[in-house]
Amino acid sequence: MDEDDRERMLEEYLDKYKEYLKGLSILLLKQECISGMNRILRSAFKSSENVNIEVNIGDICYIDFGHAYLNESGYQHFGLVIQKKNHKLLVVPMSSKKELIHQASNVDQIGAANKRHLYYLGQPEGMSRESVLFLNDTKFINSARVIGVTSQITPETQMFKEILKKVSETFVH
Repeated sequence: MDEDDRERMLEEYLDKYKEYLKGLSILLLKQECISGMNRILRSAFKSSENVNIEVNIGDICYIDFGHAYLNESGYQHFGLVIQKKNHKLLVVPMSSKKELIHQASNVDQIGAANKRHLYYLGQPEGMSRESVLFLNDTKFINSARVIGVTSQITPETQMFKEILKKVSETFVH
């Protein structure tokens, strides 16, 4: 690839990306731009230690999951850290959408959908709303994606142990 090919490729990509951005709602545009800037600024970092953030198992963190496809957790959301390995975190993304809270498998409510991939957390201390975990979106991330630590679920608690069991069941069954 010569320099002219490189310039054409870059120009074509930037033109397409600009058109894509123009079609987004203000909220999605903001999230897209924040994730893009975070990637530019943080993608070379080995871990959250590069941004002076200590993350532990059980922490509920505000995370930039980055760009996502339909039905994936993306952009900036909270997530629960359930494991740490080699500067990577195994995290379960979260949501505070009311319609999802009522569908969680551990919510006893007449007419509840009881979706097995959703786990109701309640409102952990330090959080402003009730939340659910997206068990089926559990994934490893570079810990440099963590923007901040907001709360914690103590790993020794029954709830944390149940979450680990539910994550395992989600992927094994």
